[in-house]
Amino acid sequence: MTSPHRSMFGPAFTFLGVPAVELRELRNGIADVVILGAPFDAGTSHRPGARFGPNAIRGADCAPWDGVRPHLALRVDPLTDLRVVDGGDIEMPPGDTSESMNRLREAVTSVLSADAIPVVLGGDHTISLGTMRALAAHRRPERTALVHFDAHADTDDTQFGLREAHGTQMRRLVEEATVHGADLIQIGLRGYWPAPPALAWMAANGLRSYEMSEIGARGLPAVLTETMAAATAYASAVYLSIDIDVADPAAAPGTGTPEPGGFTSRELLDSVRALAQQLPLAGIEIVEVSPPYDHAETTAYLANRVILEALSGIAWRRRQLSTGDAWPPERPLLDDRPGRNP
Repeated sequence: MTSPHRSMFGPAFTFLGVPAVELRELRNGIADVVILGAPFDAGTSHRPGARFGPNAIRGADCAPWDGVRPHLALRVDPLTDLRVVDGGDIEMPPGDTSESMNRLREAVTSVLSADAIPVVLGGDHTISLGTMRALAAHRRPERTALVHFDAHADTDDTQFGLREAHGTQMRRLVEEATVHGADLIQIGLRGYWPAPPALAWMAANGLRSYEMSEIGARGLPAVLTETMAAATAYASAVYLSIDIDVADPAAAPGTGTPEPGGFTSRELLDSVRALAQQLPLAGIEIVEVSPPYDHAETTAYLANRVILEALSGIAWRRRQLSTGDAWPPERPLLDDRPGRNP
């Protein structure tokens, strides 16, 4: 795995220095996790720049690039306990949404065919069309749940007259039966969108959406517990889609459609880690990091750590399933008692 990393924008380097791999070289047993860059932002409705997100996320780190990242609370190291490689950026022609999504779908299918977990660095949220179509086709007839962290529901019928964009992709996925409505759980919605017709469509199709007001009133642990139950009620695997604008703009200013009143960085990291520990994740994506609007790489650092938390949760879960190891001891989700919270 010495092939050069490919980058559409900027210098070529890998996620935290993990080995590079060409997708055509992937075979079963080579990797547990494959990082892919999806530098596409033609579906953006407000501030562009997410095409520069993949490399910003890859390089946002303050520790030496020494191939280790031991997780303090979980006592795992996602970069050594898992075989993580970087397949580089997918070439996604700006302005051609259909071709870009087809290329992304093919790349994700290559990763899945090698029995590895795809971790896709966006790009705007349109990329869910490529990632989820690949995952659903690969896993049929088994159902795949989609847990969607976002300030926005992304369920409009059209956006500027377009049916495929970063505000319509969740609706397309349900309409085409890539995802069943009952398997789509949304967390963190707030603000002044979507309009009543989209909300009515969501209710009619059985989507479960947790608005920030409900999370504040009921508490995040209760919401995560219900999310886990809903995600595994009918589906045998889960795809985790994280729009960085689910975080408050104070924690993630570098994004295309910021909406005040979101998660703290701690709440987002804790949530992702908890879900990765408890759910059978088949893939992960993080989207809408727009470096031109970032300050001191704040958003890129958070996105980088979201991926590390997810990988740490996957490593912890695999150890639990293979050995029954009970360390760290199980505690309630996001426990507020003093001490480390696994």
